[in-house]
Amino acid sequence: MQNRLKLAHLSSLKQFNFGILVLIISMLAMTILPLPPILLDLLFSFNISLSLIILMVCVYVVRPLEFSIFPTILLVTTLLRLTLNIASTRVVLLHGHDGPDAAGQVIKAFGEVVIGGSFVVGMIVFAILMIINFVVVTKGAGRVSEVSARFTLDAMPGKQMAIDADLAAGVLTQEEAKKRRQEITQEADFYGSMDGASKFVRGDAVAGMLILFINLIGGIVIGVFQYHMSLYSAVQTFSLLTIGDGLVAQIPSLLMSIAAALMVTRVNNEADISQQTIKQLFTDHKPIMVTSAILLLLAITPHMPHVPFLVLSLLCGGLAYFIYNKKKLPKLANTIQAGKTKELPHKPESAELDWDEIVSSDRVALEIGYGIIGLVGVNKDGFLINRIKAIRKKLSHELGFLIPTVHVKDNLNIPTNHYRVYLKNVVIAEAEVHPDMNLAINPGHIKHLLSGIQCKDPTFGLDAFWIPVNQRDHAHGLGYTVVDASTVIATHLNHLIKTNASHLLGYDEVQHLLNKLAQTAPKLVETFTSGPQAVPLNIIVAVLQKLLQSDIPIIDMRTITEKMIETWSKSKDIDYMVESVRISLKHLIVYSLCSNKKEIPVAVLDNDLAQILHRSIQQNQEAGEKVVILEPSLTERIYSRLLEYVQKCEVDSMPAIMLVTGELRALLEKIFKPGIPSIHFLSHNEIPDDRQLSVIAKIG
Repeated sequence: MQNRLKLAHLSSLKQFNFGILVLIISMLAMTILPLPPILLDLLFSFNISLSLIILMVCVYVVRPLEFSIFPTILLVTTLLRLTLNIASTRVVLLHGHDGPDAAGQVIKAFGEVVIGGSFVVGMIVFAILMIINFVVVTKGAGRVSEVSARFTLDAMPGKQMAIDADLAAGVLTQEEAKKRRQEITQEADFYGSMDGASKFVRGDAVAGMLILFINLIGGIVIGVFQYHMSLYSAVQTFSLLTIGDGLVAQIPSLLMSIAAALMVTRVNNEADISQQTIKQLFTDHKPIMVTSAILLLLAITPHMPHVPFLVLSLLCGGLAYFIYNKKKLPKLANTIQAGKTKELPHKPESAELDWDEIVSSDRVALEIGYGIIGLVGVNKDGFLINRIKAIRKKLSHELGFLIPTVHVKDNLNIPTNHYRVYLKNVVIAEAEVHPDMNLAINPGHIKHLLSGIQCKDPTFGLDAFWIPVNQRDHAHGLGYTVVDASTVIATHLNHLIKTNASHLLGYDEVQHLLNKLAQTAPKLVETFTSGPQAVPLNIIVAVLQKLLQSDIPIIDMRTITEKMIETWSKSKDIDYMVESVRISLKHLIVYSLCSNKKEIPVAVLDNDLAQILHRSIQQNQEAGEKVVILEPSLTERIYSRLLEYVQKCEVDSMPAIMLVTGELRALLEKIFKPGIPSIHFLSHNEIPDDRQLSVIAKIG
């Protein structure tokens, strides 16, 4: 059955391609071969019908990309009109002396019925059509196409960053992100094509005007000198035929110009033009009520046409009253529903305090102010809840263990639009969002400022502006990354959970990991936990937590377990065990940072600084571990250089990797990673043999 469907689809494609080929060959034939009047009538009628169909499609299309073939259709219809002009010109000039019927009934109808058979009226109507088409519609559509194409191309990097941010926050899946990227590419191609196609429409309008004057002058000359007609008769005959021919071509041209203008002035929205007009123009009763009052004043003004203004005033007043009642009903229903809400039963205070009265702490909690409750929803089914679920699922797969449930609750004691993130009952972050606005984030290279509330991005501390929703496209065009309030909270929460993942892994989670591993490798887990070389559970937890602190996922528990068994028999030192496990996971570490890229961008230490750091390593007798003793000023300078390197990597969309010796790796990570969470310290032993290094910075 599927094979039959594929064959049928291929057959339909071949027929469509064959039809396009026949149409192009037919247009070429019309420029060479003479056509009978009856065929001209059919082709002119077909041209008008096709233009109307395309215009209606442009009116009812929801998004411009749904009609992405429009620039090509615009070119084909323009060529069709020009070839019809050539064919009709040949008939008018060869047989126009025979009378108005010589060029067919369509041209005759437009020459006699539409313009009343008057040469002067015809010229005036044609001139008005040319002014509307050439000066107003075509010129405006061309300018909008040019600006849209430029803004769309400029906004591509910002849109790509927005997709990457949504993907990192778990809002989008890989397939959805891939689809969004394809849509962005198609959008850029579409507006670029429309910019070029608008030139065809403009050229068609100019060609129609020139063809009219050439046909008029040529027809009069041919009628007078070749067919010996009187000057008045030649002017009367050929002017009506020429103007009728011009109107037959210019009306479809005007329809196509309007269609092109509609397409390039559309804003991406999940509604067609009629739905958007009703939604945006007729939602507030106040402007319509004021209009009704003004029309009423005009109606009662002396010497003014009273009846039309009075009728329109009554219609506007009735429409405003209808819109007002329509908006009032939902509010009344919500008030009645709120009044019906039952009070929660009062729990009598117990005489004795028991363990049930002690509130257990949440591992991860999100408290929101009163103004953000709408993002959560009354039944906790809002956008924010769905995104938090997606984040939890995504991070559990990435990190290798089950992220605990994020408890979302409201708190009337915090500011209205604020939210707080708790980790084990300790506030680790707090920020402010505006639910009815969008956050425009400056990637770092945009100089143009926006009109809005200036702030910092809660997640990465970048410069940003809270802007109204209707300025979203403008900010996109300037290169800003624009996200809504729920995405801001979700991205921030994703970053905090990932950064503090080591604090969420405990004994229970590790035991679940071992139980899961035992299903596929029971002997390995038995040796690991109960054999002669059994590793204590507290050591296992400590090693896994240190891996998570270094942003290393623990998804490969088999390799981690095997290496820990091997290392435990040699040394009981946790740091030594962590370094050994890291080396065994080097392919996973590099893949998680650089994917499949063969070249790894890294920063290295200057030789002088490296020697200073090596000489600063000392053994801490009390803690029994090595430490780096540095002067505060030197530590601050190194921190500044590392921060500059990380910021450069973020702008270039690269991982910030610092390559050092194995002896310095853990010591430097302990000092600098808490302040710069996005930097990754790797040793030379953690670089796979099949990868190459590219030194992009030197820290000195």
